[in-house]
Amino acid sequence: MATIFHIAFPDQWEAAVEAGCYRWSTRDKSLDDGATFIHASRPEQVATVANFAYDDVDVPLCLLMIDTAKLESALCDEDLDGTGMSFPHIYGPLNLDAVVDVRPYHRGPDGLWPEVSPEAVS
Repeated sequence: MATIFHIAFPDQWEAAVEAGCYRWSTRDKSLDDGATFIHASRPEQVATVANFAYDDVDVPLCLLMIDTAKLESALCDEDLDGTGMSFPHIYGPLNLDAVVDVRPYHRGPDGLWPEVSPEAVS
């Protein structure tokens, strides 16, 4: 099983469970608003993304742990910014059965969003 993560607000995840699929691309952007894919990260990328895109968020988030083999939408690994670092992108809605775990994600004592170790996914 290859595992990727998506950073989410808990209320958006709860709404997705009620709706039957998850459609949030990233913070404040959804597939319904014209976003073309859902941003995801490998374990070693989560903290970098969180500390960049969610740097001013002071409420706990959650991490959707996604089994890529269960995805119904296309998954592409892309470097869209030309930085030399590629990220997994889900092109379409995230089917709920591909989410194998939902973990609370809190800032660390230093005020930063913490690293997620590759061992944490096993």
